[in-house]
Amino acid sequence: MSLKQKIQEEMKTAMRAKDQVTLRTLRAIKTAIMMVETSEGFSGEFTEADELKLLTKQAKQRKDSIQQYRDNDREDLAKVEEEELVVIERFLPQQMSPAEIETEVKAIIAETGAASMRDMGKVMGLATKRMAGRADGKVISGIVRQLLA
Repeated sequence: MSLKQKIQEEMKTAMRAKDQVTLRTLRAIKTAIMMVETSEGFSGEFTEADELKLLTKQAKQRKDSIQQYRDNDREDLAKVEEEELVVIERFLPQQMSPAEIETEVKAIIAETGAASMRDMGKVMGLATKRMAGRADGKVISGIVRQLLA
């Protein structure tokens, strides 16, 4: 079942349950999907990788908004974003722990033969592909820097 179909089914459930937070979030995701599908250069097929990328972007936007609202003492708005983030995360794969990320990065470093910071691009390229949607790029980057330093 595609993400669009899952969203549609979840929307029906949220409407029946009168769950406004979930419904609002699902509508935002559905709108984002429609924006991608109607954009110029869309291939006509919304792959699983595209779905993951879209959901990750939606989650990242919510996290950034939460941080900005908290910095400006707007806890009420941060709470709304947190509620939406919880709904979005239901559709994302389980996130990796820092220890799991470190293990994966060590394997990639051994595989590529990386020895210094010059090889960071090579390691990051492979790491972001392998851990797409399961780990934040900033966390991966920090671990790669730490291990190559």
